[in-house]
Amino acid sequence: MAGARALLRHCPLLLPQNGHGTAYEGFVTAQGRDFHIRILLPVDLQLKNARIECSWHLKRILHGYRHILKQRLHSCPDLVSFMVELKTVLEIALKNTQDLHIPRPPEYYSCLIRDLEILGWNRVAYVDTGLTTVKLKAEDSCGRQHLITLKLNAKYPTEPPGCLVDFPVPFAVSWMPQNSLMDIYNQFLAALESLKEFWDALDEIDEQTWVLEPENPTRSATTRRIAIGNNVSVNVEVDPRHPNMLPECYFLGADHEVNPLRAKLNNNIHLWNPEVSLLQNLRELLEIDFPSRVVLEKSDFAKDCGICYAYRLDGSVPDQVCDDPRCGQPFHQACLYEWLQGLPTSRQSFNVIFGECPYCNK
Repeated sequence: MAGARALLRHCPLLLPQNGHGTAYEGFVTAQGRDFHIRILLPVDLQLKNARIECSWHLKRILHGYRHILKQRLHSCPDLVSFMVELKTVLEIALKNTQDLHIPRPPEYYSCLIRDLEILGWNRVAYVDTGLTTVKLKAEDSCGRQHLITLKLNAKYPTEPPGCLVDFPVPFAVSWMPQNSLMDIYNQFLAALESLKEFWDALDEIDEQTWVLEPENPTRSATTRRIAIGNNVSVNVEVDPRHPNMLPECYFLGADHEVNPLRAKLNNNIHLWNPEVSLLQNLRELLEIDFPSRVVLEKSDFAKDCGICYAYRLDGSVPDQVCDDPRCGQPFHQACLYEWLQGLPTSRQSFNVIFGECPYCNK
């Protein structure tokens, strides 16, 4: 109830559409304007798997801020916190959209061209025709390619440009009126080096194991769901600021498969060594060798849902597995929930539903 009251206080025009709290529709208000929005949550109410639908006008305004909103979906603890973040981002986006229509004085263009020439055109990946958006490219010490998008307002260089980066942590620019694009670029390079160990750890996982999710991870993604065996995997959440520390691990699979893995992790946690790689630590704590990309194919682990017969459903993959050792059939959570709701023999306690496996009836 407290969460519902808080949502009503911050977004009085956004109302629940069902009793499960999985669908909300209405309007979000910013700068005195109302924008239509619809938010669909999975049955487990996890924000990171939410789907947001909105009007074409709002989508166009927020186009350059999509990766920021995705980060907020992953980091916000509840819907109220996300809506507060969404309103803040929308306020910034509206302000920057208005700035694009303010006529630039001649000094703006001469200053920008001078700054680009000092920076070097070889570092420029894109400039729009209005000279209001600039994308700069950089390579970190490990050869990874990165982009930073700069949105310049009419008061540049008195005011700093807005910066968009594919980072797992916020990127704040230190700016003085006498600064230039070179100062931002140097801060960008320093930030890249501060995230080197984090990207090294995830790159090793991506190269040496079978990652089931995300399918095409961005540089801001902090999670990896790693295949361990048939219908058994571990979801690893890595702290970008402390990538060598023990990450949060969540096992997915049948109880008889994952319980021994949980026990090994708890019993061996004292063996964690921050001097060796994250992947090597996981191997030693779990006492396993992760399936190799050289020997096996992803299809050996990517089993289709036993209800809809598809692997991906609205971006999610099967993560519920029958506990019976002779079955072990995986299902999408949404498919299984809908199936069990339709069975007269199923029962529900709070947000957990119990019923028979569609495959083996256990």
